Amino acid sequence: MDKLKTTNTLLLLIVIPVIFYVLKILSFIFIPLISSMFIALLFLPLMRWLSKKKVPKPISIFITIIIIGGILKIGGKLIQLSSKEIVSSNGIFFDKAAIKLKTLLTSIEEFLGIEYIEGGNVLTHLLQKDNIVQNFGSTIDFIGDTLSMTLMTAFFVILWLSESINFQKVLNNTIIKQKHASVKAFMKIENDLIKFIKVKFVVSLFTGIGIGLACYFFDVSFPIFWGLFAFAINFVQMIGSFISVILLALFAFVELDPTSVLFFFILSITLVQVLFGAILEPVFMGKSFSINIITILVMLMFWGYIWGIPGLIMSIPITVFIKIILEQYPKTKVVASLMAGSDK
Repeated sequence: MDKLKTTNTLLLLIVIPVIFYVLKILSFIFIPLISSMFIALLFLPLMRWLSKKKVPKPISIFITIIIIGGILKIGGKLIQLSSKEIVSSNGIFFDKAAIKLKTLLTSIEEFLGIEYIEGGNVLTHLLQKDNIVQNFGSTIDFIGDTLSMTLMTAFFVILWLSESINFQKVLNNTIIKQKHASVKAFMKIENDLIKFIKVKFVVSLFTGIGIGLACYFFDVSFPIFWGLFAFAINFVQMIGSFISVILLALFAFVELDPTSVLFFFILSITLVQVLFGAILEPVFMGKSFSINIITILVMLMFWGYIWGIPGLIMSIPITVFIKIILEQYPKTKVVASLMAGSDK
């Protein structure tokens, strides 16, 4: 028995790295599959409600797709507004940026005793034609990959909603063999993930509105763009808020004079992030799926390495899913309790 246990442990140690290697290699399949599952879970209550109202399933799916399409259209309109906002600036900001950067680089030259640029526009030197041409091909590849993943995600969402892929049956047939336990685990996963996505969306929305209003009141350019950026980047747990504050602070440094106005603007956007991200979000989330900070950081780094930006965005929902599954088995409850907060 001891030899069998040792063999199983060794096999497990071999299989786990192989699984994660496959997840990384086949990311073009798994990223749309997992992200579509989370999107479908968000709309499953609506599908069940329509089913109770005797609405045929094809019509229910069509209604859900229209709602998703409407949300995407609103997002597209906001992106158009931010694009018009940037275009209408007529390059005023870029002229200011060139002056500020030239002054900054001149100070660096004097301090280090080196010559970085011999005349000309700073931005012209930073945006070399050869570099733009070199990066153009990679940009096209990125757009193509994003488009293909978006289409695959939409396809998988339809499969989840139509129950061509039944998540509860998959749980019952693979991970959790007992029907009652699989139903219970599925309902907990659904409730927790829906709560997480709803709270994250609302918190990110108000964070974006707060950042946009701060830019507007302090006369910082492109408030709509920065509001949208703060909304989108806030879905990256923990590090998203730092990225938005740092980038916007650097942007404001270029545009605003280094006076009390710049200080109070940076203070304002920091307070917005602290209020919504560090205070209200934990309160709204409650203790339904508390996960300690070490687990969050490890999962962020791990899934960010495996799947890049999509991995950073989905790291917390995936962690919630793993934690709920581990809670179903007596042998892995210890691991689940380690992943949980100190009160667990």
